[in-house]
Amino acid sequence: MSDQATLSDNDAGMITRVEELGYELKISQVMTTNVVTFSPDMTMLEALNLMQHHRISGAPVIMNGEVVGIISTEDLIRALRDGRIDRKVSDYMSKNLITAKATDKVVEALRIFAKKNVGRLPILDENNKLVGLLTKGDITNGLLTALQRDYQAEEVIRYRASHLFEDIESDRTSLILRYRIIKDDFLHGGAASNNIKRALLRLGADRQVARRCGIAAYEAEMNLIIHTNNGGFLRVEIEPHKITMEAYDDGPGIDDVEKALTPGFSTASEEVRNKGFGAGMGLVNIRSCVDEMTIKTSKESGTNLYMTIYLDKPKN
Repeated sequence: MSDQATLSDNDAGMITRVEELGYELKISQVMTTNVVTFSPDMTMLEALNLMQHHRISGAPVIMNGEVVGIISTEDLIRALRDGRIDRKVSDYMSKNLITAKATDKVVEALRIFAKKNVGRLPILDENNKLVGLLTKGDITNGLLTALQRDYQAEEVIRYRASHLFEDIESDRTSLILRYRIIKDDFLHGGAASNNIKRALLRLGADRQVARRCGIAAYEAEMNLIIHTNNGGFLRVEIEPHKITMEAYDDGPGIDDVEKALTPGFSTASEEVRNKGFGAGMGLVNIRSCVDEMTIKTSKESGTNLYMTIYLDKPKN
């Protein structure tokens, strides 16, 4: 999903398992860890021979333990065309580095690939040290592996509690889940939404309903991480006929709700954007995934985002 993509009602109702995995898997689970690296003092001819030997099309350039560039076959072609294959890698490498964190979700890497049009991403740890390399091919292989694992584990570990409400007599029966979301905690971003979706599946919810809830909860969760003063809470109430989700915080509120609902509009800081978040599609995607969405906001009391999915009728 690109960072400018809007989920249509039809898309929200037909979210595939592959798309869902993008919100679940971390980059560390799909990246290449045995990374071939180059030195900036190597010649382009040496780089060519190394690429041919390892059968790769590009790799990070390392100096003093830090990533300083990326060299690719396109750079080699330029050197050959210029008749300067004897020049150093530092003369032709790309120095405009775009990186990602190993703890980021795969969906964030997909957004970077779509927005920046790059072929590979150096993956860094919390100390900004190189721990892997990610290509679109790595993502494809990682998703296929996860799908196979899902299939093999389905009959072994998946259990359902679809009769949870049937034997309970009360005027109103519901299950409430509540999660504390910490400001700027990108490391655990997506954990709550993943737990919500898993709980729904174990309760016997339709997979498309669980996926819609999972994506809406993820976008709400990331908004609490990015845009609040102190984080907030994500609350889910599951009833036999509907699922109600609420994301609430104590500030700073949304200045203009209509602008916030405009695709691509974002108040995220440059630092957050550089991490691949804050593309301005959160509320837009939430609205596409749920049947009803209500926002109550003020600078004094913060923001309450209410989301409802009905289970006893098709999605509007």
